[in-house]
Amino acid sequence: MNTLTSTALTPAVRALTDPGGYLMPAPELSTLLGVGAADWARFDAHWDALTLDTHMADGGTYRFRRYGQFDVETSTGTLAVLPHAPYLQESSINPLNGGVERHFDPLTEEFTADPLLRSLLLTMATLFTAVDGTAAWNIKLHPYRITAGDDQTGQPAPEGRHRDGVTFITSLMIRRLNVEGGESAVFADSGEELLTTTLTHPGDLLLGDDRRTLHSVTPVRPVDATAPAHRDVLVVAFTAR
Repeated sequence: MNTLTSTALTPAVRALTDPGGYLMPAPELSTLLGVGAADWARFDAHWDALTLDTHMADGGTYRFRRYGQFDVETSTGTLAVLPHAPYLQESSINPLNGGVERHFDPLTEEFTADPLLRSLLLTMATLFTAVDGTAAWNIKLHPYRITAGDDQTGQPAPEGRHRDGVTFITSLMIRRLNVEGGESAVFADSGEELLTTTLTHPGDLLLGDDRRTLHSVTPVRPVDATAPAHRDVLVVAFTAR
């Protein structure tokens, strides 16, 4: 990590050390990654390839997604795609959808090879290494599209206030189309609200220490019920290896 990057990451490192949550606005992240509007527009297109999540215990058909994993070594900058596998959370972590293997379509090759994604993952890994001291991470990627309409409200976090059973959890805004709502909040274990924000711009990034905080997102509804409406995000979970 060079001196410029170290300095740029300092506010995030401090916030994640105490109290445990940080909002990185899109201009700050774009500067770190060296990307612009054209890069975000190209990245956005991957969300049109997501497929319906058929594992929703609430019966909802509002969530589209894919799933995949990487391993990363920050000491060498090595980032490796892992073989596709089912996703499993314990029911104690996810009482709504946990306790069973969930089989999702894999990430597309175009998505995993996108230079913005690779830069994003390496930058976040460097940040979390600075916070935690761990240099080897397992990374689970969850690109989501939450749709909303007259027939159903979109639920970005249908399990309510929760943690994911990982080390660090992040949520990256990709696009909001014709929706209202979707307010994100981070809480201490005591219940104290540490941070509340509505991710709005492509590149707005919310980061949290999942061991010490919980998070939630309010439902989304269409502004114009006659037009398509969705909220696209990339949730990335880092677990120390």
